[in-house]
Amino acid sequence: MQSDAPINISNLTMAYGDFVVMRDLNFTINPRDIFIIMGGSGCGKSTLLKHMIGLKSPALGKILYNGASLWDSEKEQKEKMMKGFGILYQSSALWSSMTLAENIALPLQQYTNLSKSKIDAQIDLKLSLVGLAGFEEFYPSEISGGMRKRAGLARAIALDPKILFFDEPSAGLDPVSSRRLDDLILELRDSLDATVVIVTHELASIFAIGNNSVFLDPESRTMLATGNPHTMLAENRDPKIQTFLRRGENIEDETVSTSSEGVCVDG
Repeated sequence: MQSDAPINISNLTMAYGDFVVMRDLNFTINPRDIFIIMGGSGCGKSTLLKHMIGLKSPALGKILYNGASLWDSEKEQKEKMMKGFGILYQSSALWSSMTLAENIALPLQQYTNLSKSKIDAQIDLKLSLVGLAGFEEFYPSEISGGMRKRAGLARAIALDPKILFFDEPSAGLDPVSSRRLDDLILELRDSLDATVVIVTHELASIFAIGNNSVFLDPESRTMLATGNPHTMLAENRDPKIQTFLRRGENIEDETVSTSSEGVCVDG
């Protein structure tokens, strides 16, 4: 099976033992999409991300990358597919005992045969792309939370991936830093010609950068809609979707609060 879309989710059911988290998920992520995984608390957003990056196998259904099934592929092919992923975890997951340069060097040392000088050049380039040129020798504890997010992004793009996965990238950031991170995600998408998948509940980010999405519902344990978040807001009359997307007084205001408590923090 071949497809022009980087990612196709087909009849996916996610479960922990006998407990079904989500069933009958069907959606397509197109080239260069910034695709938002969203929904109410406990809806399984992070669980879906784990299935898509190869950490948890589906109970039923397929996860297809350019037409090839991630979970039905042989080990070598699956590992090759996963090397094309760049992942930013919610906590940034930087090694605290390593400098930023050493953190970014890890995937380059593990998955390439580049010389030290070429690895150093890649480190400089990636830190420059995220606005951290000159911070090579800093440790994660020596920089701010927003800078750690950007350093995590630099490591995520170390291997020039074509698909980027972000788990709550704005978590813990103030609104100004969150907006700057959104702008950076757009810039990286364009510079890498990549497709981006983001787990988030932040309305400001959803409407600022998302052009495609899926809405997961924890009560029915399935998806309620897929498509552009702006189109969902304007045309989908489902009260759950309207309530979720209309939080806050002005969703178009860049200063809208992005810290709505109790809404799908860890999905």
